[in-house]
Amino acid sequence: MKTVVLEVMSAEDATADFLRAWKSGQGDGAEHIGFATPELLWKVLTAKRWELLKAMAGAGPLGVRELARRAGRDVKGVHTDAMKLAQAGVIERTSDGKLLFPYERVDVRFSLNAAA
Repeated sequence: MKTVVLEVMSAEDATADFLRAWKSGQGDGAEHIGFATPELLWKVLTAKRWELLKAMAGAGPLGVRELARRAGRDVKGVHTDAMKLAQAGVIERTSDGKLLFPYERVDVRFSLNAAA
């Protein structure tokens, strides 16, 4: 099952994780998409966009109209949300203009720490 991890991490932590995997030759088996802050993660992953990811997971490339049908939404709104997800690097656009979320599983990771 192809997994993506959507997580909040600093650029320094992302670099350290990359270097650790590079040196060991082993990753955790998942692809990672990082966000600088929890607020940015939630700005990109609104409830409606999360619904699009659920409709796209494991489905292969989809046209905007098909995605709108699957999500039960209007085409214009789906197009707008899909472009925001693509700009953030969460979904891909294929060479023929379709939308692709090439994962079957999504893990979302972030922490809330008490103020110092």
